[in-house]
Amino acid sequence: MEILILNGPNLNLLGTREKSVYGSRSFEDYYKELEEDFPDLKLSYFQSNTEGALIDKLHEVGFSFKGIVFNAGAYTHTSVALSDAIKAIDTPVIEVHISNVYAREAFRHKSMIAPYCTGSISGFGLESYRLALQFLERQKPKQVGFRV
Repeated sequence: MEILILNGPNLNLLGTREKSVYGSRSFEDYYKELEEDFPDLKLSYFQSNTEGALIDKLHEVGFSFKGIVFNAGAYTHTSVALSDAIKAIDTPVIEVHISNVYAREAFRHKSMIAPYCTGSISGFGLESYRLALQFLERQKPKQVGFRV
């Protein structure tokens, strides 16, 4: 089962950026742990600070992979283009956030992508990704709420 973990802007700075919000661990280190913990999943990882590159990656895998775990960063709250890209593909997308977006600034309480995602996970630190992978790993094609 092929799963893409897709990270948006500024997430390349995990481990050095706002440690009180995002922690002190790099995503690359965490990703290695996920690969070890999910040996039955074929994981891929892509990060970009550019909206167009994220859209291109969604289009690239959105008809062949079994799932996408997507932290769109600040684009979550602003990008109609990303929401349209998610709406256009067949692969189920799980929206994840490291911080609890509802405990932060009011503008972060609205997600432009959530209506087109299978579900959203927020506030569990990097473990938000693990929770999304556990969900995707347990799903069977044609299951309610799960697009294939």
